Amino acid sequence: MPQQEYFGFNSINNLKEILTRHNSKNIFLVTGKGSYEKCGAKSVLDKILKTYNVTRFYEFDVNPKLNDIKEGIKLFKSKKCDFVIAVGGGSVMDVAKSINILVFNEGNPEDYVKNGKNLENKGKPLIAIPTTSGSGSEATKFAVVYIDKTKYSLDQEFVLPDYAIVDPQFTINLPKDITASTGMDALSQAIESYWCINSTNESKKYAKEAINIIIKNLPIVANNPDKKSRIAMSKAAHLAGKAINISKTTACHAISYPITSYFNVPHGHTVALTIPSMLAYNSNVNEEDLLDKRGVNYVKKTINEIAKMLGCANVKDAIIKIQNLMKQIGLATRLSELGIKTNEDIEIIIKNGFNPGRVKNNPRLLTEQALRRILDEIR
Repeated sequence: MPQQEYFGFNSINNLKEILTRHNSKNIFLVTGKGSYEKCGAKSVLDKILKTYNVTRFYEFDVNPKLNDIKEGIKLFKSKKCDFVIAVGGGSVMDVAKSINILVFNEGNPEDYVKNGKNLENKGKPLIAIPTTSGSGSEATKFAVVYIDKTKYSLDQEFVLPDYAIVDPQFTINLPKDITASTGMDALSQAIESYWCINSTNESKKYAKEAINIIIKNLPIVANNPDKKSRIAMSKAAHLAGKAINISKTTACHAISYPITSYFNVPHGHTVALTIPSMLAYNSNVNEEDLLDKRGVNYVKKTINEIAKMLGCANVKDAIIKIQNLMKQIGLATRLSELGIKTNEDIEIIIKNGFNPGRVKNNPRLLTEQALRRILDEIR
């Protein structure tokens, strides 16, 4: 069944009808610790869910660990839950999706997360309600799980939430730093999806629309937010999620994970750090290091199209545009500003930043030597 989407202010009002349709009784509600109340979702959902048995789960880290997932699985089973609601950012979505799928696939969760054992059974119906405009996780079939600082991902069609309710009202109270980093996550996803070797006409359509919306609205929503810019960013993040659901992400995401794991820099910020450098790197693709079967000219044309989407005449201007955008919304553009200064720090990123799947999705082969050069450039 394709995902059913509900978008716009007060689209949360569709929740009651969906629950009635499924004859749900015992709801597993996954939320953030404090964000659930701060964003206004708690007061709205308390009224809708008052006649249901609700088990709320929020005891997990921002970058969810396998042990957190295991605790959630125990709780889910003990309460015999028959429906899942996820309300929050990317980590909340990942936790809800992981628990829901792993409860119904027998054996050790580690085998599915770390060893790629095939997921055979679908979970219970799941509604994803984002409270940030960034991860797009409500629109993807992936669920991120960390084991010992290493990022793994469940990837299966029935990990995709059955319903997405994208109600921008829950992003109104987002602090500036989260607005900025999640906004850059959405922009990075859209850019990476567009140049990814797995891109299709459909994914590129979603990515292009997301880029156009974000470039116009991110400076406003980070510095002087209004209802219009919040709605726009909610839409853009959802579109970027739909884009990577088809194409997946590439090298920038691979490099980002150890920066988040080892240096505690928010995910969206870490991904954005290398987007300018990778724009330059991918624009210089040649026959020897080409990974996209559509050819060198296709990749160069694609990179130039991204520059134009960013409102720039060429790649050089696009690089400056992204760096200036990050500064404009209060995000550091250099590793040293984030406490990543030494050669040892760089080696940690290199050692842990070669996620095989995502590096291979990049249109140009990323070598260890090239990555070291990129990291030194932004140090």
